[in-house]
Amino acid sequence: MSLQVHLIFLCCVALATVAQSLTGFAFGLILMGLVASLHMVPLSEVAVVISILTLGNAMGTLGGPKPQLDRAVLMPVLLSSLLGVSLGVWGLEALSGSQLTWLRLLLGILIVAASLMLVVQNKPKKRLSRQPSFWLAGGLCGLLNGLFSSGGPPIVYHLYRQPLGYEIIRNTLITVFSANAATRLGLVVAQGQMQMSTLLLSAEALPLVVLVSWLVRRYPPKLSPRTVRWLVFVLMALAGVSLIWDSVPGLLAATSA
Repeated sequence: MSLQVHLIFLCCVALATVAQSLTGFAFGLILMGLVASLHMVPLSEVAVVISILTLGNAMGTLGGPKPQLDRAVLMPVLLSSLLGVSLGVWGLEALSGSQLTWLRLLLGILIVAASLMLVVQNKPKKRLSRQPSFWLAGGLCGLLNGLFSSGGPPIVYHLYRQPLGYEIIRNTLITVFSANAATRLGLVVAQGQMQMSTLLLSAEALPLVVLVSWLVRRYPPKLSPRTVRWLVFVLMALAGVSLIWDSVPGLLAATSA
């Protein structure tokens, strides 16, 4: 990678970190979408980098006083998501060839769907949903985290519909994603798939992630929640549409062959 590509990568990391620190999710979706659309790093390697950087973001965002969490909400989501991560990592290992093109298309659709979820106004429920719904949302979240390191959409949609405070939702999301990232890294290392280039790329970006996370927590921008949602929506939508657009020629060529 040239110096210019490294700088572009760091800019993508900074944008994704700001979004994650403000909303509690979107780090993996934005970084994966931007990097994959620019063809800077293979998807499988980006997924590992995201896992490492997600842990750095959690340290910068949740550091300091004890974060607000609701154990009745956190535990079913956390446990089911960890099971889903294992299945997702196995699924990614089984994919190859033209299936990766479909994977890129699916990721693009996933990012666009997540961006729409962020701006659609849904009134919170009056009561918490039943426990099975949290297990289901957590399992889907873990599966997508195992495949893409981008499991935000199902759990974000579910939690933001609950009668919970913003701090609890954000902290729950960051806690679950960091636990998923640690599990995914452990599985990758156990399979002997950790590469030196991945470690170097992560080491390059990790200080920036921690710094940006701390700055956003210490000096939060004076933006309304609606403005934040629309800014993140634009970033995610552009990244997702770019991935879909990039996948279509390859799929058409494979179909006509």
